[in-house]
Amino acid sequence: MPSRKVWIIAVLAVVLAWSTVMTVLGHLAAAVALLPSLGLLVQQLTAAAHSCGTAPAHAPASQPAGPEEPQR
Repeated sequence: MPSRKVWIIAVLAVVLAWSTVMTVLGHLAAAVALLPSLGLLVQQLTAAAHSCGTAPAHAPASQPAGPEEPQR
């Protein structure tokens, strides 16, 4: 297993454990307030895990960017 995926799994486990401890200790309001950011963390880590080893696609550089001038 690549080390990047190990780190992703470790971070997710820590966040889940922290959220569980917060809820058990009675800090439910704090855990609920942080749910949107925790959801975003999980989404970003999932996207990062699925993009391991793939390079982003680049637009072809054959055409210049900008409006074309009509031929005279």
